[in-house]
This record gives sequence, C-alpha cells and structure tokens, in this order.
Amino acid sequence: MTNLRFQVVEEAFKKKPLEVMVPLERPSEYFGKYVFNRAKMYKYLPADVYDKLIDVIDNGSRLDRSIADAVAAGMKQWAEENGVTHYTHWFQPLTEGTAEKHDAFIEHDGKGGMIEEFSGKLLVQQEPDASSFPNGGIRNTFEARGYSAWDPTSPVFIMDDTLCIPTIFISYTGEALDYKAPLLRALHAVNTAATEVCHYFDQRVKKVTCNLGWEQEYFLVDEGLYSARPDLMLTGRTLMGHDSAKNQQMDDHYFGTIPDRVQAFMKDLEVQALELSIPCKTRHNEVAPNQFEIAPIFEETNLAIDHNMLLMSLMKKVARKHGFRVLLHEKPFAGINGSGKHNNWSLSTDTGVLLHAPGKTPEDNLRFVTFIVETLMGVYRHNGLIKASIMSATNAHRLGANEAPPAIISSFLGKQLSELLDHIENSNSKDLFNVAGKQGMTLDIPEIPELLIDNTDRNRTSPFAFTGNRFEFRAVGSEANCASAMIALNTAVAEALTDFKKRVDALIEKGQDQTSAIIDVLREDIKTCKPIRFDGNGYSDEWVEEAKRRGLDCETSCPLIFDNYLSKESIKMFEDMNVMSEKELAARNEVKWDTYTKRIQIEARVMGDLSMNHIIPVATHYQSQLAKNVQNMLQIFSKEKVEKLCSRNIKIIEEIAERTQIIENGVDELINARKVANKIESEREKAIAYHDTVAPKMEEIRYHIDKLELIVADELWTLPKYRELLFIR
Repeated sequence: MTNLRFQVVEEAFKKKPLEVMVPLERPSEYFGKYVFNRAKMYKYLPADVYDKLIDVIDNGSRLDRSIADAVAAGMKQWAEENGVTHYTHWFQPLTEGTAEKHDAFIEHDGKGGMIEEFSGKLLVQQEPDASSFPNGGIRNTFEARGYSAWDPTSPVFIMDDTLCIPTIFISYTGEALDYKAPLLRALHAVNTAATEVCHYFDQRVKKVTCNLGWEQEYFLVDEGLYSARPDLMLTGRTLMGHDSAKNQQMDDHYFGTIPDRVQAFMKDLEVQALELSIPCKTRHNEVAPNQFEIAPIFEETNLAIDHNMLLMSLMKKVARKHGFRVLLHEKPFAGINGSGKHNNWSLSTDTGVLLHAPGKTPEDNLRFVTFIVETLMGVYRHNGLIKASIMSATNAHRLGANEAPPAIISSFLGKQLSELLDHIENSNSKDLFNVAGKQGMTLDIPEIPELLIDNTDRNRTSPFAFTGNRFEFRAVGSEANCASAMIALNTAVAEALTDFKKRVDALIEKGQDQTSAIIDVLREDIKTCKPIRFDGNGYSDEWVEEAKRRGLDCETSCPLIFDNYLSKESIKMFEDMNVMSEKELAARNEVKWDTYTKRIQIEARVMGDLSMNHIIPVATHYQSQLAKNVQNMLQIFSKEKVEKLCSRNIKIIEEIAERTQIIENGVDELINARKVANKIESEREKAIAYHDTVAPKMEEIRYHIDKLELIVADELWTLPKYRELLFIR
C-alpha cells in the first residue's frame, strides 16, 4: 500500500518563504491605488458631477441618474489607464460569499468593428439571474429576472483586469436577495433614530454613523497537506483526527514570532489590501497553532463589510501563491481554538463618538448613558434574534467552546458602568451625574511610565461586551458575512431608540422638563434590560441556569434558533424600521434551513466516503499484518507462548475488528438517517432532522476513527495528522 502522506509532508517541510516585492513607497502613498476614491473622482469627473456624487455619498441624497454617464466615463478612463478591460457588478448574495459576472468594455461600432464603451446605464443597473442564487422561494426557476444596482457609498475598485462595482441585489418584485440592501436600510434606520435622540443633547448633529472594526481570525495549512485531506477540501474542516500531543496547551503560539512563510504571506496580503483601501493595521499569531489574525482600522459599517468580504477573497488568492490554503471555517480542528470575527460596533456623529465616556459636560455623560442603555434594550428585547444572526452550521461548533462566548447573548459592562446604572436605577435624584474616565496606575518600576487604565476590564466569555468606547460583538463567526449580525443589531438599536424618544416626548408633552423625562425613561429601561447584563463567567453551568431564569434565549439547536427571525416581535421590528418585510424574512429563513441541511449533508457524505474508502481499508490492512505476524509465530512457538508474546497484537486485532464494525454500522445508520431526513418536504423540519439524527451519528463515528488513528501503524495512515497539519509552516 503506497502512502503519499509522507511525500507531501516532506515537500511541505522543504518550502521556503516566497520573496515578496514590497513597494518602495510608504503605505500612505499606495493606499487606495486601485480604488476610485474621492481624489480620483475629483480628477476624472466634471466639477458639478463630482459635487452631486459627493452629496449622495455624504448626505444620503438620491442619486441623479442624469450624472451616471459622466461618472461612468470618468471611471472607464481611470480603469483603462490601469489596464482594465472588463467590468462587473460585485454583490453579496445569500451564499456567504460574493458574486460577479464580467463583461468587456466593447460594443459594435456600426462599421464592422468594435469600440470600448461603458455607459451610465451599465454602471447603475444590471440583471443577474435571480433564480440561480438562494432566494427562499421568492423566485421560481422560470422567473429569472433580478436586478443589481450600484451602491455609490462604497467605492468602485479594480481586481486584476476588472472594474468591480459594489451593488445591491434584489428580485424583480423588489425583495432583497442579498445582505447589502437590508444592511443599508438598517443603517438608515439607526441613523434616523439616533439623530433624533441626539437632538435632545445637541441640535447641531446632522447624522449618526455606525462604525465597525472587524477582527478576522483564520488558519493556514500547507496546500499539499490540504489536498491530501478530502474533508478539508470539501467541508472546510477536519471530520476526523486525533489531538496532537502538543497543540495550544503551552500558550506559546499566541502573539509569538510570526513564522517566515506566514510573514511573507501577510506582507503580500497587506500590500494588496492597502492598494484596495482596506486599512489593515494589526497582524499576529492567534492562540491555536497555525492560527492568525488580521484587523483594520474602524470604518463606516457598509464599507467595512465590503472590505471584509473583499479581504476574505483576497486572502484565499494570496495564500495559494505562497503554498498555503486559508481556512475560514469557525472550527476546522477539534480540541483547539476555533476562529471568530469579533465585530467592534460603535456609533458616532459629525460632532463626536456617542459611546465615549467621560464627556466634557454632565449633558455629554447623560447622552453616553442614554445610548448605552438603549443599545442594551435593543439587545435584550431581541437577544434570540441577535443570536440567530450569528448562528450557522459552522459557527455552532465554536460557540460555547473555551475560546468563544456561549450560545446565550449577554452583555458585560464592567464594574464602574454597572455601578453607575445601578445608581440611576435606585436613585430618585434628578441631578446629572459624572462618568469617570481612564485612571492612572503607577507601577513600582521607575523606568515604566504611568499607565492609563480603562474604566472597564474585558470579559472574553461575553458575547457583547462594552470595551470603553464600543461594544465588542464576539460571537460572530470567522466565515460569516458581518452584515447578518449588523442588520439585526442596528435594527434592534434603531427600534429601541425610536421607542425611547416616543416615551420621552410623551412625558415632555405632559409638562415634564426634558432632562427629568430622559432620566425617568432611562431608569425604567435600566430595570427592564437588567437581565441582559452579566459580568461573570459565561462558560459556567451556573450561568446557563441563571440565564434561563432571566428569560434569555438558551436554545442550542441551530435550526430552532433560526425561528427567532419569524417571531412576532422580530417581524414587527423589521417592518416598523423598514428593513425587511415578513416575506423577505421567511425567504431568508428558508435559505438558512436549506444551507444548514446541505452543510451537514455534505459532511455526512464525506464522512461515509472516508470511513469506507480510507479508514477501514487502512485499519484492516494493518490488522492483517498483525494477524499474519501471530500466525507466523504459531509456526515457531506453542499457542500458550504466542498468547503471551503476542498479547498486544492480539488485543489490537480485536480492537480494530470491534471499531471497524462499529464504524461500518455507523455509516449504514448515517446513510439511512439521511434518506429519512431527505424525504421531509419542510426545509425547517428537514434541518431539524439533520441536526437531531444525522450530525450526532457523525460524532459517534469520529470517536472510533480517532481511536484507530492511535493504534494503526503510522506509515499506513493515509490522511495527514493534526501534528502535520498544524505545525508545518
């Protein structure tokens, strides 16, 4: 039996870092090189067209289609100067990825030749096939028409020879079939609601912007080893594999020296990202071996999400150039940390940050507390929905493990802020209050300067923790489109702020002064949302029981968690805030259930294939070798002597026989469970069946495969092991 595993391992060890051509300029000089940003708009567009387009971007004015031809002409001139020959509408369908169809800048010239052309019509609108993307039944197969429409707030960029135009994607009947369209509506809703509340404190505020800073975690594995693992190739994670004797228990990988091959990959990635205006700032080793992180400077949320989706595509492309494969699955390896994408969320105005404390005046601090409390109100009222927004078949493996928050939404505020809210709740005073900022801490080391200590610690077990001037939504998965979480969160906050203003205005109309009315409503909301506040250990069993008593959503079944999208409260919120209709929500849930089923279905088929075509043949081959050894010994020694000398071999032969039989029976049961589930017509019920009856059988099979890995001769095992996948750089 020929084993290619050792060959790919040896080749991986021999690989050297690829030399990266880093530009001689400073990053600030090539930042945005391939983006049609404001500087290029100013250069390539007529002055009046530039002013109208900037008004759309900055102030949300409706796009005047009369300027589209001039904008398209300017874009085309800039693109052609950079070697571009094609254009595409770049959008984010409900596949968790991006989509694009490339068309050339050519049309007939009417004289038998061709001319390069790109009109405003082509810039503003296209017609992708709306029935071929996930749509949850909104479009039938024969109803193919759908529209992609230019989003001018996200700059056009160049990838290779193609001009990429960020767009929304909707059906012929107007329903959103993507993430961007409802995201833009949610951002508009929170802008409107937050701006009106800001006017209690500062009439000069014209706009509230939602900001996002994501932290993208990922694994790198050698491409040759990746190709030798069909489960990694087809599912994004290892469906089997025993722990390496050394994994992350020494904590030596976290923030450690970046390996040379990885450093070369990171440099290359950062240069290309900066050229696309993705403001990459942080890079480091993560906790698990071969796990890393890249994070940007905060940006406006819509742009930040576009940049994250673009970066994930770019990472895969650059990694292959360096002989790696990027793994974005939330839990590609059992027994070690999985990968998240912490979403640092904040709100700011054209006059300052809303979640920043302390303010310069007591009024500023009252505004700060108002937005903290109403954010908590939104998260509390819709904690089940917030959880559903980050739940998936892949992220379900990560949530609740030692590196990720549990599948219960709660918020950590820290001692100081918690005490302040408790004081407001229990006090009858109408006086304004002060919020302390960073305090000084002097160490007993003369050479070390005074440290400024934040007014909150960090709680890594909290899914939604306040960290000084923002909330860190830690539960988002590494593979996910951040838009899903941001749609739910911003809509919930917009609803809370809208309700807050309605109640404050009602008190003012009754003759109460504004400040007193605000504090009275805040006091009421602080009491209401108190169950969402939790500063303790989110991993403890006690917290699960406590969360149930508080009425928080503690469901762990992924298909059932999706039900939160179709609750009366969720439907009302999304419709009241003009973000999504009940029809759109129902369609998205159909897609979520169907996607969940297909994920588990693919994994189950791969598990069956590997079990029967890799694991059992290898194990029985080794068993035959041992049996032959015992048989040969019987020709030399007595039966009693052989039983003594070959006791270990006999024990292994028996164990292999038992475990392979269990695996074979398990595969048969797995196939039958799939067949039963596949007959279910309801996508929801089918997903539930896959969760309850198919997925558990895979874990049972894996247990016995991993045990076989420990006893079968290493030279026979065909699949690269964890010690090889995780420790080759």
